[in-house]
Amino acid sequence: MPRKASGSVVEPKDGRAWAIRFRAYGKRHYVALGTSEEGWTREKAERKLGHVLADVDRGIWKPEAPAPDQASDTEPTFHEFASEWFEGISPELRERTRTDYQWRLSNHLLPYFAKHPLSAITVEEVDRYRREKVRESKAVAAARQQQLALPKKDRKRLARPLSNGSINKTIRLLAAVLEQAVEYGYLDRNSARGRKRLLKEGKPNRTYLQPEQVTALLNAAGQLDTEARKGDTGRRRPLLATLTLAGLRIGEALDLRWRDVNLNERRLRIAAAKTDAGIREVDVTPALQGLLTEYRDRSPYSRPGDFVFPTSEGKRDNPSNVRSRFMDSAAKLANADLRAARREPIPDVTPHSLRRTFISLLLAAGADVPYVMAQAGHNDPKMTLGLYAQVIASKTDHGAALDGIVAASDWAATGSEAKNQAVTTAA
Repeated sequence: MPRKASGSVVEPKDGRAWAIRFRAYGKRHYVALGTSEEGWTREKAERKLGHVLADVDRGIWKPEAPAPDQASDTEPTFHEFASEWFEGISPELRERTRTDYQWRLSNHLLPYFAKHPLSAITVEEVDRYRREKVRESKAVAAARQQQLALPKKDRKRLARPLSNGSINKTIRLLAAVLEQAVEYGYLDRNSARGRKRLLKEGKPNRTYLQPEQVTALLNAAGQLDTEARKGDTGRRRPLLATLTLAGLRIGEALDLRWRDVNLNERRLRIAAAKTDAGIREVDVTPALQGLLTEYRDRSPYSRPGDFVFPTSEGKRDNPSNVRSRFMDSAAKLANADLRAARREPIPDVTPHSLRRTFISLLLAAGADVPYVMAQAGHNDPKMTLGLYAQVIASKTDHGAALDGIVAASDWAATGSEAKNQAVTTAA
């Protein structure tokens, strides 16, 4: 006579879910139920265990399929394994990489795979995850379009939809976690590895500005600084000018402190970066030197340890604030002037557009590739040469225009003077 089914309730520890453990048909089974926040209690878990054991005795119990909530006593869930994996590699990661991995895990991989035992993450399940991310992205994009149709005062700030490239990054991180699971013997193969698991990524639209567009953008930013409310730091034009004329990444610019800026020697130092090549000294142009000197003299945060471009409270600003509040507003104002002068308006601009502008102007002005790489913090000449080919293919005389932008632009001009100058220069 077969042994009567038996089991027990497993209380949650370290944020894990309530679960039940039992024997069925000669094998041990482990089924995660849910967290206390989701309404699970010992009493509710015991009732669930009783129902399951009754089904086992009647021979009608079957594991759920797919079974993300089922795991054996020895097989960890993805949440358990990924947490240990991340803890193990964290000391070797740079801070930005660590933050990026946490974002991919916490916001995307764990909400979908957390309760899956490793063996349940099949090729089919990875493809199902990919399709779910695409659906989510389309839904977010549609919601954003609906918000844009509303009056500005009624709009809600929504997350940006994930690009195919961002979705692929989460899948690549999943593959990295599962690769260790293969090495440890939990899996026979890595189901997230391979090109077939990834979405097709369109060729990115790598925009950069023409010199006359730079002039209009910076002068528009200066006008916004003069019109800002009392207590504003007036950092729009100095920040956008630093991105354009020094080629800093947005994170590098927002991390910059005054102790890293030597205006007398016209140099600034990037002390922390994504790569070793990113740790560098950057030359400051005479125009940028004058602008930053004027900005430092009026800034309430000019001590060596202060951020160069802080919020009004002196704290580190964030990239989304720069994009949504500073760049978009300055580009909109600049485009009104450019269109009035019958000039090409600024395309969709991002902080990285200004970095590419810096590189393109240096290349077109005759700077050699090693120097440009050192200034930009590139460790791969293909990145620099790729943009070089784009500049060469352009019919614009960047060299002559670069001479014009430095000579014609008065970086200390503000308010209406800056606005009038943008139209004059563009004309």
